Amino acid sequence: MKINNNIGPSGINPYKRQMNKLDAAANTQNKKADKVEISSTAKEMQQLSQVSVQRQQKVEELKLQVENGTYKLNAKETAKSIINFYHNK
Repeated sequence: MKINNNIGPSGINPYKRQMNKLDAAANTQNKKADKVEISSTAKEMQQLSQVSVQRQQKVEELKLQVENGTYKLNAKETAKSIINFYHNK
């Protein structure tokens, strides 16, 4: 006659073993999904690229005006901008 004594971790408490399996399954279901966050530096870089697109459009408009001979320079506004630039340094 052979007697099987379930000695060891598998035979000590089958209820506990089943609860561990349920806890492991619940933990895999409760894992959070991946999340992406954009840093403030990246956000600033995106804004700068939008500004550069707007600036490029303005440069193209001015370039066309100069080529067509329709560009008018306002000397007072230019002088005022130069003075303001050096006063703010």
